[in-house]
Amino acid sequence: MTSLRVLGCSGGIGGANHTTAFLLNQTILLDAGTGVADLSSSELLQIEHVFLTHAHLDHIAYLPLLLDATLGARTRPVIVHAGAATIQTLKTHIFNWLIWPDFSVIPTAEQPLLQFVPIEVGQMHCVDELVITALPAEHTVAALAFQVSNLTASLVLSGDTIGGAAFWQAVNQISDLKVLIIETAFAESNAKLAQLAKHLCPSTLARELKSAPAGIEVLITHLKPSEDEQTMAQILALLPTTAVRRLIQGEIIQF
Repeated sequence: MTSLRVLGCSGGIGGANHTTAFLLNQTILLDAGTGVADLSSSELLQIEHVFLTHAHLDHIAYLPLLLDATLGARTRPVIVHAGAATIQTLKTHIFNWLIWPDFSVIPTAEQPLLQFVPIEVGQMHCVDELVITALPAEHTVAALAFQVSNLTASLVLSGDTIGGAAFWQAVNQISDLKVLIIETAFAESNAKLAQLAKHLCPSTLARELKSAPAGIEVLITHLKPSEDEQTMAQILALLPTTAVRRLIQGEIIQF
């Protein structure tokens, strides 16, 4: 059984809201938003791999702080798996000695705390008895979705996306898919903004889910805190026969 702990699943902060971060079997992070802050020092030390969907701040905000918090206590680097464009963005704009130290050469270039591994759509990585596969995602910047598979089932995390044929073609090839975590960032009143930002709103989610395989559980993430209840009500009204619910921060999904 695989365990996915929801550290953060909000489209913003405020109060108890944390942005996107999922802890997979204690050692793997899927995105590194503000939800990482809830982990203890010992839990932070257990993280060995980070898979990033894209480079937007709400998905990478706590990666620099994770590295800083565990400096001196690690014997192996944190391996960050991401698309080449995402890695270049992190190198240029975050780990540049201006915003944050370059942990890819700290404490030494030969034994750094941070190691980047570029991944492409379709590539599979075997990590801790799991297979994590990069899937296509369409957003305003280069982005990926991820399929997480064990011996019996798969889960897909859409990342930030507007959907699209390539994403659904990949998803529909997964014969053992049990759970789809998919974003819906905006309420219907902000449909134009959602389109511009390449996020989903309730009507576009309903349209996109027509391409989803039958029999899966659909979990909604990335709701904006200011309109989360309104957005979720609109989703449920548009999808009365779909097994869809809101993802809950702190819950543990097992598959």
